[in-house]
Amino acid sequence: MFFASLFCFKDKDMAVTKFVWGHERRFNAYPEYFRKRFGERVQKVSIDAGFSCPNIDGSKAVGGCTYCNNRSFNPSYCSPRKSITQQIDDGIEFHRFRYRRVKKYLAYFQAFSNTHAPLSELKEIYKQAMQHPAIAGLVIGTRPDCVDEEKLDYFAELAKHKYVTIEYGIESSNNESLRRINRHHTFEESKRAIEATAARNIPAGAHLIFGLPGETREEMLTRAGLISSLPLTTLKFHQLQIIKGTKMAKDYRLHPEDYTLFSLEEYIDFIIKFTEKLNPAIIIERFISEVPPRFKIAPDWGMLRADRIQQLIEAKMEEINTWQGKSFRKL
Repeated sequence: MFFASLFCFKDKDMAVTKFVWGHERRFNAYPEYFRKRFGERVQKVSIDAGFSCPNIDGSKAVGGCTYCNNRSFNPSYCSPRKSITQQIDDGIEFHRFRYRRVKKYLAYFQAFSNTHAPLSELKEIYKQAMQHPAIAGLVIGTRPDCVDEEKLDYFAELAKHKYVTIEYGIESSNNESLRRINRHHTFEESKRAIEATAARNIPAGAHLIFGLPGETREEMLTRAGLISSLPLTTLKFHQLQIIKGTKMAKDYRLHPEDYTLFSLEEYIDFIIKFTEKLNPAIIIERFISEVPPRFKIAPDWGMLRADRIQQLIEAKMEEINTWQGKSFRKL
């Protein structure tokens, strides 16, 4: 297998990064990261541990994020009624046919905010996953306002024994946008949480949503520099989708003029431009998000699956001879 090699050089005012690829991929890809880290492919198994969120349970607010419907991305085998061990076993069985050669798995705590509980409860939950013989590590999805020094110290201790990464929902660097979608945290809180996580040598990941109402595409593109300055290991990109059963779906029906959703062609062009501006050291886990068709209201990109759209993105990068970090500038 060929892996990309990376060569860097600087001029007086700009860090220029050029990729010389022994493989066709023109970005810092997630599968290669794990193959180099573990020496083989690893697969995530999703877990619903029964957590809530501070903007759902009244800790900060009620109603949750306006765009979110957890049922739209929770696999069928996930249920908080099952033990952590049972969900892992069921998830491994679920993936067994498609990923026959996989022997190592990551327990992906995906639903809601997976640090939104007292530390004593977190220890009981994560102990079950850490003790499973097939689990090589943890992927913990949460909010930046649901971690503190004590919790991060605990995860740093776990990371001495198995791989641990924490993924934060940044979603936007625009605090007005965060207020509008009912996040009830700020970008400054995201920055502090990511820096505190990375300071403990825990890989930090982040999610970004492109296309939130009120944000221009020029504004979203300038975000690449700000995100590049954070000590992130991984990034996930989401194009805004209007999902059934959400507050945003109701708002979209009442005020469609507030939304400028990407067409497929527009999004491919946008995400390539964003990737050109992105720090090449950051690993891109995915370019797009995907929900089952029965949940999606808009945009309509036909029946194309996420893997096919990623192929179109990569083909376009090849066609125009571009790569991640081509126009990256350090702030």
